[in-house]
Amino acid sequence: MSLNRRQFIKLAGLGIGGALLPSGGIQAAEDVDGENGVAMLYDTTLCIGCRACQNACREWNKTDVEQDASGLYDAPLELSADTWTLIQLYEQGGEHSFVKHQCMHCLHPACVSACPVQALQKTAEGPVTYDLNRCVGCRYCMTACPFSVPRFEWDEAIPVIAKCTFCVDRLAAGDGPNCAEKCPTGALIWGRRGDLLAEAEGRLANSSGKYVNQIYGKDDGGGTSVLYLSHVSFDKLGFPELGTRPIPELNDRLSPIILPSLFVGVPLVLAGVRYMATRRQKAEEEGGLT
Repeated sequence: MSLNRRQFIKLAGLGIGGALLPSGGIQAAEDVDGENGVAMLYDTTLCIGCRACQNACREWNKTDVEQDASGLYDAPLELSADTWTLIQLYEQGGEHSFVKHQCMHCLHPACVSACPVQALQKTAEGPVTYDLNRCVGCRYCMTACPFSVPRFEWDEAIPVIAKCTFCVDRLAAGDGPNCAEKCPTGALIWGRRGDLLAEAEGRLANSSGKYVNQIYGKDDGGGTSVLYLSHVSFDKLGFPELGTRPIPELNDRLSPIILPSLFVGVPLVLAGVRYMATRRQKAEEEGGLT
């Protein structure tokens, strides 16, 4: 059973939304082939900060330009509903590095596990896709994602979630993600995850001291489809320390309890508040208070 936005709100208002949630929406995403899925590898030592990837993403997905104070430049400071890929500069204590941020397309996505209506799904090819027709705007995916990737269209009358799609439409046509295709230095490449892991391991082995001895995304949080090599420690570049355990394992244990409680509990709390307010108003009227 799937619910659209109107049905969801209607059921939640009746206090029975939790009982009718589709069971698949609170289960972990099915395992995908971690070797053969499509992936990207980003190497900070090759990135020159030209933002060709950022512009390519905006061009392909036709997202709105985010202007700076002068109104002359496309200068977003963080991911947003209109900026799905972002180049940032880390500079501190003599260290500096460019770093690219976008959806990590995790092998075991927390956003997919948290979504109660299956608006987010992990495909066998690798990308995590989003169906706006299923989305009810609960924003659980935003809370669940350890990388703070899904963003809400706060300035829209009918807002939806927005994030990198891994150019799934281009992949279907045999092309790669537009950001990777447009990178002029090879800092961002795409291919099968197993091949990219082998490439990253080869670079680590053949470039002693050039990189931090870690391939971020290899098994962090259960593994991601976007992999990183860096000469600066990953925590300085804004990447969380997740361990190797898939993030959805915790969500899966809690969701069957938390989600129904939210859908039942919130309407009951609101009903209680309304009852107390009505009761107080009646008492004031009977007592002649103003």
